[in-house]
Amino acid sequence: MTRKNYLLRFLLLTFILFVNTSFSQETKSDRFDIGKMWTFESAPVDYFAQTYNFRPTQEWLDNVRLSAMRFGNGCSSSFISEDGLVMTNHHCGRGYVTQISKPGEELSKTGFIAAKLEDERPVPGLFVDQLIKVIDVTKEIQDAMETGGTDAEKSKMKTDKIKEIEKKYSAELNLKCNVITFYNGGMYSLYCYKRYTDVRLVFAPENYVAHYGGDPDNFTYPRYDFDCMFFRVYDNGKPMKSPNYFRWSKNGAKVGEPVFVIGNPGSTERLKTYAQLEFARDFTVPTRLETLDFMCEFLSDFLDKYPERTQRYQDALFGNQNSQKVFVGQKKALNDPVMMARKKDFEDNIKSKVFADANLKAKYGNVWSEIEKALDEYRKFYTELQGYELLRNASKYYLGAWLVFKNASEGKETSDSLINLLYKNFDPEYNKVILDKEIELMLNKLGKDNQAVVKAFGNRSKDEIVDYILATSNFRSLEKALEFSKSGTQNILSSNDPLIKYLAEAKPKHDELLARYKDIQARIDVNSSMLGRVLFDIYGTTIPPDATLTLRISDGEIKSYPYNGTIAPPFTTFYGIYDRYYSHGKKYPWLLPERWLNPPKEFNLATEYNLVTTNDIIGGNSGSPLINTNAEVVGLVFDGNIESLPGRYIYTTELNRTVAVDSRGLLEAIKNLYKASRLSNEILNGKLGN
Repeated sequence: MTRKNYLLRFLLLTFILFVNTSFSQETKSDRFDIGKMWTFESAPVDYFAQTYNFRPTQEWLDNVRLSAMRFGNGCSSSFISEDGLVMTNHHCGRGYVTQISKPGEELSKTGFIAAKLEDERPVPGLFVDQLIKVIDVTKEIQDAMETGGTDAEKSKMKTDKIKEIEKKYSAELNLKCNVITFYNGGMYSLYCYKRYTDVRLVFAPENYVAHYGGDPDNFTYPRYDFDCMFFRVYDNGKPMKSPNYFRWSKNGAKVGEPVFVIGNPGSTERLKTYAQLEFARDFTVPTRLETLDFMCEFLSDFLDKYPERTQRYQDALFGNQNSQKVFVGQKKALNDPVMMARKKDFEDNIKSKVFADANLKAKYGNVWSEIEKALDEYRKFYTELQGYELLRNASKYYLGAWLVFKNASEGKETSDSLINLLYKNFDPEYNKVILDKEIELMLNKLGKDNQAVVKAFGNRSKDEIVDYILATSNFRSLEKALEFSKSGTQNILSSNDPLIKYLAEAKPKHDELLARYKDIQARIDVNSSMLGRVLFDIYGTTIPPDATLTLRISDGEIKSYPYNGTIAPPFTTFYGIYDRYYSHGKKYPWLLPERWLNPPKEFNLATEYNLVTTNDIIGGNSGSPLINTNAEVVGLVFDGNIESLPGRYIYTTELNRTVAVDSRGLLEAIKNLYKASRLSNEILNGKLGN
């Protein structure tokens, strides 16, 4: 062998060895793969002290917990003044802005500023929840489960005990109490909230700047979003007095400084088994993405055709586009061999500990195989069941029929109020397209030879079925639906209405599949709970539980990262928003409102505007305050970057980043651009002025 050939072989073998070693290292699980979404009752103060030289006191933790709130049904928020001023994201509250707009107003375009206290506008239906008390109820629930013989009985005993506990404590404490499952059932806590229902709008920017860059810039960084909104909580008609609130940091935070996200992350699946992740990869995520792809394309085309309906459907488009990117990211993560290998390594480590202990092996050794067997059974009928479950983006036609049929099957008449609510602001063009998609999904998943399909619709094609429904169904208008709902339960159930006939023919098979599904879920539920006990026994609270839309504290630091061949800046400035505006030809979604195009001279464009951190967040954290060790607001969390989307399954800090509006940029714009002096003074001083 020549020296040259020997050298080439040596270099090739070295390269292969390096690649294999690197891959092996990458596929090893890490302590923080499970994340940093810590509960307040198990805040890792020793870890904080070792990592950041900061040991929060119980007083600090209690103040931070009571200063943060859950906003509505799916976001986070916080008190930032002693007079009940609440801070959250614009995208969490934009639907409420549309709801309270008066005739002739276009608040989504103009924004809203309450110049005086009496101008603050009530928002019907909006509420915020403040976590007051946490009670450990693990033993009560686990003891109740032990009384069950079968998996179904164990699951039922758990459900019954949870209802009993929630009812008891809600009455005793006069709070809204919910049992939260942690560690897949290794721990159960009762979270008791005080709910505030008199919430009024104080300030909202224009949609263009709050959601700047629209869908193309969503989940990206650098960002230039003014994604903020301010409300006020009232008590007995007056601004509530809150002793717990976050002060404001005028100086923001520095690179490398420890910062904390205080919020309500919605849902993660980091403690799921490998088999459950495979099922999500092969079934649930693709199914959800199929629907989202349709809705995004449909809504975009629909608004192009009917631009006058933008205000009505714009929020739905934004929401679907946001979810679409989330599920695209999840799909990519579940098909990433490195990520899946790390999850497998984490599971193998737990198994090795269980199988090394005879007692643990006897009690818990079968949990993984039992979950896998249940999912294998579910795979056999998942698609067929989905064919009968057409309510994800249901048209008014299908929803109306389902509502009336369901009540008639139970011997009940559907109230006029429910039907009126369903058909409120009925849009025939919109609903026809949704109906068309429903029929397409039904035919694709059930097949054109399905008994229920044939008996209800004959051998018609998809388009013919849609036309048949629109020509003959009693649910094609409010008036016909109201009249039909009063025709008596027997007449309804035996009707030749095509939608009712389909539901009636589908019911036996649908009920059978639902029963099988519930049995499978009970088996998974019980074995996941057993697995949760193992995890908790091994790790305790040294790892955080999966996200459950409950209050958490997540630690991190402001830090840049490499992207697209360059380096992302830790902070952006207002200059960047104008660069985007001019670089994209002054076109949507990079348009700017008039006040931004002609800013006053005192508006400092060099002010820090958006920033990135390594904190662990997910959907539900939107609106979370970003605070420093002094419990001062240094930012307002509104997004993650595209690299953070695998965070549903795993947490890493290489590229994963939280994106927030900087406290300095928030104040600069409110004070010097919007001239909302009443609000800016309250933010700075933590109280209303005279």
